[in-house]
Amino acid sequence: MSKRGNIKKYLGMKKIFILTGEPSGDKLASKVISDLKKINPNIDYLSVGGENLNSLGIKSIYNLKEITYLGFTNVILNIFKINKKINETVKAIVDYDPDILFTVDSPDFTLRVAEKVKKKNLKIKTIHYVAPQVWVWREERVKKIKKFIDHILLLFSFEKKYFEKHSVSCEFVGHPLLQNKERSKIDINQVIGKNKALISVFAGSRESEISILMPILLDFINLMNKKYSDMTYVFHSTKENSHFVQSFLKQGVPKNCEIVSDEKIKSHILQKSIFAVAKSGTVSLEICNAKIPSIILYKMGLINFLIVKSLVKTKYANIVNFAADKEIIPELLQSKCNSKNIFQQVSYFLDNPSKMEDQVKKVQTVLNELKTNGSSSELASLSLSKFL
Repeated sequence: MSKRGNIKKYLGMKKIFILTGEPSGDKLASKVISDLKKINPNIDYLSVGGENLNSLGIKSIYNLKEITYLGFTNVILNIFKINKKINETVKAIVDYDPDILFTVDSPDFTLRVAEKVKKKNLKIKTIHYVAPQVWVWREERVKKIKKFIDHILLLFSFEKKYFEKHSVSCEFVGHPLLQNKERSKIDINQVIGKNKALISVFAGSRESEISILMPILLDFINLMNKKYSDMTYVFHSTKENSHFVQSFLKQGVPKNCEIVSDEKIKSHILQKSIFAVAKSGTVSLEICNAKIPSIILYKMGLINFLIVKSLVKTKYANIVNFAADKEIIPELLQSKCNSKNIFQQVSYFLDNPSKMEDQVKKVQTVLNELKTNGSSSELASLSLSKFL
């Protein structure tokens, strides 16, 4: 055990290691830990995290970018780097000797670390948040997960049947992005010019995603500018990726584009938006919860796409569409993800306000079935506290 670990144990302080693999997981983890700090302030933390956990005063053993840049789907290309980073992380966790290893999302990384940690120290309780999407592909993973994960916190109620079937300890806590938020007053006119209609744009949280989508999105904006005036397009970015997004905007692209990375300001920008164009992922729920009409995009390399296509067993990429079993939010995936199609879809909605209202209404019906009665982050934090 490390010197720091010995001191904490001597003081009787409980310890939690938080393991995330990308910015979205860092954001989700921070909401839970923020609530846990209110329940029990006498807990020491260490993490692999990003800006959100850092804002809570929680140190990360290395920069989160060291994980996200590897691209765990490209295992063959990065096998040695991946294994080295996994082993480095396992050693840090075992040395820290936490009461709980709290793994969040990014299963290709976090669960591989958890499995190795459990083999080295059975006493460490392993709790995973954001279950692997076994309802999309690889349901057989549940049997393996059962061997090294003590408890799984589920975001969606329909996931329970997949884990209970294999007697895996699990609990539905809901999704933090679907809980109501208290909003402070922010004058976004200081960020965005007055009398501008806002369209929120989400190009992804990984550089690999951003590099593929940014040229397409900027071409889309050029098409929009030929038809619509007085619109501002706001790119929502993490602080870590804001310079990378900015590098695309410097290349003689449309001038009516802005970048926002502050979480509070991003939330207000989204609320004031008339529409959102987003890369498929967690952020789609945040957009839906804000009652903003949207479309989603996704594009990856051809080889990765063919592999995923052969494994995926669901028709939809978006969780709302999956839960509804129909396409409520248009999905422009792979070859359909091009500037012309994005322009046509967005233009269609903007020219038909009733279609936007209809989408929002249908989405809210689906979301009501996915929400918990209480705060999802509070439920997750209460569950964590029971294992201390």
